[in-house]
Amino acid sequence: MGAIIAMYAKAGEEQNQYILIAGIVVLMIGVYRIARTIPSRRDNEQEEDN
Repeated sequence: MGAIIAMYAKAGEEQNQYILIAGIVVLMIGVYRIARTIPSRRDNEQEEDN
């Protein structure tokens, strides 16, 4: 969603910087939420060792 908003803001001749910033913020929130749900490699290795 954030990438689509950022591309929309970039598509026009006159860039709307507020829409571009909002798109980037939404994109970063989405990346954070996805990264939070993926377990880290260290956690997996510690579970296997136990």
